[in-house]
Amino acid sequence: MPYCEVDRYQAGDKWEGVRLFYRRYGRGATKVLLVIGLAGTHDSWGPQIRGLTGSMEPADGGDVPEPAARTDEEAAAPATATAPEEEDVGEGIEVCCFDNRGVGRSTIPPHKSYYSTAIMARDALALMDHLGWKKAHVFGHSMGAMISCKLAAMAPHRLSSLALLNVTGGGMECFPKVDAQMLSLAFRFLRARTPEQRALVDLETHYTKEYLDEEVESCTRRAILYKEYVKGISSSGMQSNCGFEGQINACWTHKVTTKELDTIRAAGFLVSVIHGRHDIIAQVCHARRLAQRLLPVARMVDLHGAHLVSHERPQEVNNALMDLIKATKSATAPHEWSSQPENTSGMLKNRLLNVAKFYGRLCWKAHLLR
Repeated sequence: MPYCEVDRYQAGDKWEGVRLFYRRYGRGATKVLLVIGLAGTHDSWGPQIRGLTGSMEPADGGDVPEPAARTDEEAAAPATATAPEEEDVGEGIEVCCFDNRGVGRSTIPPHKSYYSTAIMARDALALMDHLGWKKAHVFGHSMGAMISCKLAAMAPHRLSSLALLNVTGGGMECFPKVDAQMLSLAFRFLRARTPEQRALVDLETHYTKEYLDEEVESCTRRAILYKEYVKGISSSGMQSNCGFEGQINACWTHKVTTKELDTIRAAGFLVSVIHGRHDIIAQVCHARRLAQRLLPVARMVDLHGAHLVSHERPQEVNNALMDLIKATKSATAPHEWSSQPENTSGMLKNRLLNVAKFYGRLCWKAHLLR
């Protein structure tokens, strides 16, 4: 299996490596890094992998032996770059997705202090180094979008563009809208001990009821997805308490500062904020607020769907991602890309739009002069 060591932590008197499991799909000069959310694994990006590359066949040669265990002396030594030179393979898209620390086949550090969105952004950056990618389009979902924000602020020169799916600002914004349905779901989620119990809860939090109740051939989509979820959870295993608590800590402690937002806005790349308007986990109001704070480089894409809008509306999400890639290739100016500010009216709306366009032109000119 393909692994990449991205970090080390001290466990007693020994150093342990943090390794990420990853997969690559497709080939091409356009690189896309997909960062998944809380408790998710790399294969959660299936509809986007297929939509972007046209294939679900891994391009990394399938299973490969795991690397030999490192000695304590090797583990304590500074990391050295061993990545191959990035090759120009022409048109096409190459995608890399991975299991974050704490889930799937990646390392599960034992304490929540080893988890934060900044730490996990450095994991993603180390993976890009390992792959030899100088730049990539970075697309993140939910917690993965928080990680992607940190990565964009940390190393803006490494991003071609940024897509944030079902994102919030972390902290208190991680709290869903509290009602009877959500309280019931939270109770059942915490009590879930089997793949079957977990699958039932996941379906109700990931999709709209309308979507789940749709008839597909002789049964409902709910029944089909239930079997797929049980199979998927059974094959990858339930996330450990340690990994779950660590990733929750990363979400709870996440915050993007005004300075970091300024860095993202001034970096010169375009941003797409994509959200399911019926998301009960990450409320759409938080995504809209973030999109407005990222004007003029951000476009808000509001879709009919829930938290896993990337699965519920795959074609629309994939179209939005391809629009972002194409706009980047054609060097679309931010003020031409961004949507109009929402929840404003009349003269104030026009003034805000004019200010956004003016600021966008300045940022774009400064970017071209570098």
